[in-house]
Amino acid sequence: MAERGFWWIGFLFLFIIFAIIVLDIALFISLVRPGDERRQMIVGKASLWSFIGLVGCFALRFAENLIRGTSEGMNPFTMLATAATMYFVFLLYFKRKYGG
Repeated sequence: MAERGFWWIGFLFLFIIFAIIVLDIALFISLVRPGDERRQMIVGKASLWSFIGLVGCFALRFAENLIRGTSEGMNPFTMLATAATMYFVFLLYFKRKYGG
């Protein structure tokens, strides 16, 4: 009986997975789409700050594994989702800042 009340969690999970896949595809399209110098600067800054954030994430994960004495790997889907989310957050920030 309790299982019937949580049917929406499956739909929420599928929605989140679908949203992440759409973000990943939009990331690649955004990077290869041509534009003027201002758009290239905005995309470049968003890419740079996303890269810095991912390197920081890798460094923290490396330090955690070093301290714990384990060698756990990272889930590539999670890292790609994190990269896409960070990229679009920074892209929206820089578009607002520089008028895009």
